[in-house]
Amino acid sequence: MTTVSGDSMFGPIARPFPDVERIVVLRGGGLGDLLLALPAIEALAATYPSARITLLGSALHAALLRSRPGPVHDVRVLPPQDSPAEGALLYEMARERVDLGVQLHGGGAWSNRFLRRTGARWTVGSRADGAIELTRTTPFRYYQHEMIRALEVVGLAGAAPVTLEPRITVTPDDEAAAERLVGQATGSVVTVHPSATDPRRRWPVRKFAEVIEHCVRGGATVHVIGTHDDRPLLREILDRVGGCDTRHVHCLVDADMTELCGLLTRTTVFVGNDSGPRHLAKAIGVPTIGIFWIGNLVNAGPLNRANDRVLTAWTTRCRLCGATLTDEGAPRCEHDNSIVASVTVEEVCREIDEFLAPADVVTALRPQRRWHDVVGLDATVGDRRR
Repeated sequence: MTTVSGDSMFGPIARPFPDVERIVVLRGGGLGDLLLALPAIEALAATYPSARITLLGSALHAALLRSRPGPVHDVRVLPPQDSPAEGALLYEMARERVDLGVQLHGGGAWSNRFLRRTGARWTVGSRADGAIELTRTTPFRYYQHEMIRALEVVGLAGAAPVTLEPRITVTPDDEAAAERLVGQATGSVVTVHPSATDPRRRWPVRKFAEVIEHCVRGGATVHVIGTHDDRPLLREILDRVGGCDTRHVHCLVDADMTELCGLLTRTTVFVGNDSGPRHLAKAIGVPTIGIFWIGNLVNAGPLNRANDRVLTAWTTRCRLCGATLTDEGAPRCEHDNSIVASVTVEEVCREIDEFLAPADVVTALRPQRRWHDVVGLDATVGDRRR
């Protein structure tokens, strides 16, 4: 049973646990998953200032947080489930005598049991039907903002919010990477991320190409980013870019976290789908324009509109088979067609123009060159510096 000592705007705040020196936070997943959990981890650090906080997360989380100021002291990468490495990690956690285990990983079907196996004296988390109990739990409901859910969970451990949105500290290494990538470029820089883990959340390539052309014609330099697996997508977009001077279009593939943070420090506005890089841009303080499906907006959308603009697709059924998209219990249909295609190029460009400096907004077309004239017919999109 939760012992309540007060309330916050996100629910009851329980009494803190006594003598907590070692905290383990479970939050796997992608980059956005971690960033949405950061305000909750900040609250834990403020409530238990002498405790060491270990994140059980992904290799991507470790890369971002390595040597970066913040509430997390170290990151242990979660191994595959039921593997010998998982057993070794749990044995290591038990030997280190964890005082408080915090489950920020979902409804608890796997994660609550895993957290209990760390041997933590006290455990808190969200709990869906069928998940095992922890010391203190809050009901899991899918349609809740992930950041608010995490703050509600740490409230069970007596941690009141101290920040409402994630912030990432820029390091000298990030700034050095920015100098290598952007150099002495003047004018606005627009970073475009056209990918997403779920292909249905991807805006159509044709529309991204039109936005890139609009930005370059307005005087901006555009950096298009993605991973190795995104190379076909990036090439398709860049092959469509022709109505502008493509010397001002650059591609960055498989950037490490320092390079990505560096590029974002020099970015005037970020444009992309609902994805980890958009969350990172926001956490660094870059104005963002996000293209969201309505369900994802409920769970992961930005809270303000001064620096973060949202273009929303209100699609509720697959246009190919009619399967529902909003019922969390319904099976996913087999189709990967975009469910955000209803967002228009005009809407996105209008938001971009509000963020770009007036001096960068021009109407004259630059000399036109095709992408292949810039990188060469045999060049690969994988070249980070192009």
